[in-house]
Amino acid sequence: MPVSFSRRRLAQAFALAFSLALPAVSAYAADVVTIYSADGLKDGKPNWFDTVFAEFTRETGIKVQYIEGGSGVVVNRIMAEQANPQADVLVTLPPFMQKAAAQGLLEPVKLKAAAAIPANTRSPQDLWYPMVNNYACWIYDAKSLGHAPTSYEALLDPQFKSRLQYSTPGQAGDGTAVMLQVNQQFGGADRGFDYLKKLQANNLGPSASTGRLAGLVNKGELLVANGDVQMNFAQMRQYPNLRIFFPQGPDGKRYTMALPYDIALVKGAPHSDAGRKLVAFLLSKKAQEQVYSLARGFPARNDIPATDANAKELKRIMAGVHVWTPDWNHVLDRLDADVARWQQITGS
Repeated sequence: MPVSFSRRRLAQAFALAFSLALPAVSAYAADVVTIYSADGLKDGKPNWFDTVFAEFTRETGIKVQYIEGGSGVVVNRIMAEQANPQADVLVTLPPFMQKAAAQGLLEPVKLKAAAAIPANTRSPQDLWYPMVNNYACWIYDAKSLGHAPTSYEALLDPQFKSRLQYSTPGQAGDGTAVMLQVNQQFGGADRGFDYLKKLQANNLGPSASTGRLAGLVNKGELLVANGDVQMNFAQMRQYPNLRIFFPQGPDGKRYTMALPYDIALVKGAPHSDAGRKLVAFLLSKKAQEQVYSLARGFPARNDIPATDANAKELKRIMAGVHVWTPDWNHVLDRLDADVARWQQITGS
């Protein structure tokens, strides 16, 4: 897409794309709350979302209508529907939640649960909260490769031509994380984008969703793809060839960036009371105590013990990996320019 594409035409294109990409919803049924969510938390059986939604319905009588899409897709759909909101609750990854807040799409929610959620991980204005903590990663086909590629440099090997894929920055939260992570590990945008230009020789092509890539890796159609720890760890139950890895950067160290699933109430939600109840329920201790066991991710609350087998395996997966957290407001300020630069250097 040319950088000169007008904002009005872009908004029109977004609205059309989202109306085609996601199913229609009926926002006005009295006993239904509608959630637009990035993918990942319904992966595997049983999964966290299905379980806690059922518990929420039993306790409140309110049914949950779930609509899934890429992290950027769900936010842009809410933007397109701003004059006639259809969603009550939004779950997405940064920087798209921060984008939603900056666009005035969110309604503040004050929660008792906030006391158990570190202040530096949530909105100072109570516009959004982390719900499941998570981290960017890569995945590989262990059956075909045997072991993980050691470094970003190794991903340039011709063996990965058209058998490597990462989701699209600006559309998928995990794909945006690839762009940010590479720029961080290579010491700045110039070197980072230079690397991504080289990697494009192996990249199969764009993908609006990260979740679908895991199945392709498991089948051996792809050898390597991007992902996130929670989603891929959950998918490993059904995809036995899937493995998680963190490639070394130029300094020989492995890094990952914090990439939480954030949750918020949509401004003008047709069922704001039900939406507030769902947000509070998903951040309750009862629901958060099931994050390790069912979501196979990291609870957002700091009062959940990391004692079960999944918690221990996640600790093993993350061992030796350095975690950093971007300044998401700075990321958001540069996002359009960075995505345009990525499109230019990759020809996407």
